Amino acid sequence: MQVTVIGAGYVGLVAAVCLARSGHTVTCVDIDPEKVAALNVGASPIYEPGIEELLTEGLASGRLRFTTPESGWESLIAEITIVAVGTPMAGSGSADLSQVRDVVDALSDAATGPFTLVMKSTVAVGTGAALIERFLARSGLTIRYVSNPEFLREGRAIEDWYATDRIVLGSADPDHLAPLRALYADIEAPVLETDIASAETIKYASNAFLSTKISFINEIANLCDAVGANIDDVARGIGMDVRISPHFLHAGIGYGGSCFPKDTRALEFIASINGYQFSLLKAVIDVNNRQRLLPVIHLARALPDMDRRTVAVLGLAFKPGTDDVREAPAFDIIPLLLEAGASVTAYDPIAREVPLTGVKRAATVWKALAGASAAIVTTEWPELCALDWTRVRAEMADPAIVYDGRNCLDRTAVEAAGLTYMGVGRPGAHRQR
Repeated sequence: MQVTVIGAGYVGLVAAVCLARSGHTVTCVDIDPEKVAALNVGASPIYEPGIEELLTEGLASGRLRFTTPESGWESLIAEITIVAVGTPMAGSGSADLSQVRDVVDALSDAATGPFTLVMKSTVAVGTGAALIERFLARSGLTIRYVSNPEFLREGRAIEDWYATDRIVLGSADPDHLAPLRALYADIEAPVLETDIASAETIKYASNAFLSTKISFINEIANLCDAVGANIDDVARGIGMDVRISPHFLHAGIGYGGSCFPKDTRALEFIASINGYQFSLLKAVIDVNNRQRLLPVIHLARALPDMDRRTVAVLGLAFKPGTDDVREAPAFDIIPLLLEAGASVTAYDPIAREVPLTGVKRAATVWKALAGASAAIVTTEWPELCALDWTRVRAEMADPAIVYDGRNCLDRTAVEAAGLTYMGVGRPGAHRQR
């Protein structure tokens, strides 16, 4: 099939390379000419395992190309045109849909015949109906609108594309979905066909539920600290219940990234403007914000002379397997450490080019640890979870505290090396009262 993907970010680029691999002819459009030039020579602007291989394969096959809209939208509209532009969080907590509106407006003006417009961008519930009424209807053409939310995990996006749990298709008319059924014919997954508003809600509700699960286990971890229970055992026992499952029951300093923080706030905003107070979701957001303070709170107690200490922050990406630092806990923790007077060194194996003010960037984890009195593991990169703790102790200054913000470390090994271990909900750790 002839496909146009608008937006070469995490969602759009993954969609473009995967659809090309499936045999479709794909044009990916982005407004950044430098990004487009790099993509056309096989250089991905994002770190995502497997994406450069598929990018190279697609370009070599001739089924994939990248361009800007400067030549005009009319020549870029394909039988299936996918919108995958950003919907960042606005100041009010709502999703900023300006890029979506601009693209749909341009497509409506440029269209000369019928096509299927597929919305992959995460948009507020009701957006599809508004776009149809405001832009698509005025064209006088048959423009079929389909809501097709994505459920890709950064770091595993290629795998998730082909082994997804479900494909959600929302439309005003089931007949509008025929092109999408053909587009995804090679993917073996349950397909849920529903109306547009329901498809939009599914995306937000899925992320809100997972965020709730994370905040819940973090609250249980905080209770474990208070009563002396072990959150690892508690989470394991909870997760053995098939009604709950062990997924997303890993305590730590909270969720981050481009989806969970943005989508929970957006859903809470949607509820508010529709007259419903979503109290549970507000609590989920509050818990996540508070969880990020834990490393600073406990280190401040252990290091009253923080202004004469160096603290190493290990991990800038919001999770391993990606270079994405959006809403990463490290970027809330670092300013608080600096405000407390600490000198901060930072290390991440992939997210190396992120600008940081007042922070010394380290090329290796060992340079980050050298002379530090404390280290905070903020991203569970495999290399950080498997450090040589005897060497860590030799590099660090007294009292040599390791705060395990992801509960990913072997506490026994850390303490055996002579380091002070602090975790989230693990017994015996930072139980100062």
